Amino acid sequence: MSAICPECDSPIDVDEFDVDVGDELTCSECGSLLRVASDSPLEFEVADEDDDLDDDDEEDDREEEDDRADDDDEDSDDDEEDDDDVRDEDE
Repeated sequence: MSAICPECDSPIDVDEFDVDVGDELTCSECGSLLRVASDSPLEFEVADEDDDLDDDDEEDDREEEDDRADDDDEDSDDDEEDDDDVRDEDE
């Protein structure tokens, strides 16, 4: 079974039993990252490489938020220790 690369119009032969909708592959002619858009008839679409990057960015954002929350907790502990030092000096 074959379909046409939407980027370079080259035919791409694949075994119909080896691909499912959503699978990604690379065009051997132009190197474009393609995603199986339909399996009957077989059609490809250009896979948006930013989708993968967006997922990574979201994960990085969550990690940064966690780090900031941890830093805030540590700052709160430091403030409490500073308050204790001030009380000790007053006494």
